[in-house]
Amino acid sequence: MSWAPLETGPWDVRRLSAASCANAGLLVLSGVVAREVTLAGDVSTELLGTGDLIRPFGGGGDAQLLDTTVRWNVIGSGRVAMLDAGFMGRAAQYPGIAAMLMERIEARARRLATVKAIAQLTRVDERLVALVRHYCERWGRVTGEGVLLPLCLSHRMLGELVGARRPSVSTAAATLERSGRLVRRSDGTWLLRDRDTAPRPAPESVAQRRRLVPT
Repeated sequence: MSWAPLETGPWDVRRLSAASCANAGLLVLSGVVAREVTLAGDVSTELLGTGDLIRPFGGGGDAQLLDTTVRWNVIGSGRVAMLDAGFMGRAAQYPGIAAMLMERIEARARRLATVKAIAQLTRVDERLVALVRHYCERWGRVTGEGVLLPLCLSHRMLGELVGARRPSVSTAAATLERSGRLVRRSDGTWLLRDRDTAPRPAPESVAQRRRLVPT
């Protein structure tokens, strides 16, 4: 087993194309990786992190009825471990390791199913809240202001994650920010608040109310 660093930015996985099919794949030890699938000009993104098992190589012989392309982008630096044939041979003596790897695969499938369900919600603002809440379960950090998601996710990427156009995401995000439920911080990270803890608008003064009454 060997490991390699993940540097923020596009990840060129073509150098892994010669990897043996006997390799189990790459185990993400740390960091966050985006797997971006393009179909008919639209992009669908999946976020992967610590503990996920990925195989960004092989599969070239599969029949392709859909014309898709896959890109990999590292949005949080870290490192991955190659579970090569030697490692798998030694691990065969320990059934618990194989069971753990299967659990990693199943956990990824469960998360994909959850994101798919989120993308079916009618309102884009509710999709955004549900998605950030889902990611906060994995990467979030509780603060005095709410739950912080320390990932720099642009409106474009959020749209690729929830199946919405970027302008719709921007409009929904602005509405949520005004309500205080979901706030994008200056460093690009996101702060999630429950309805009960979101700050409420200051009450109008008597003078302000009078100005709203037609004379």
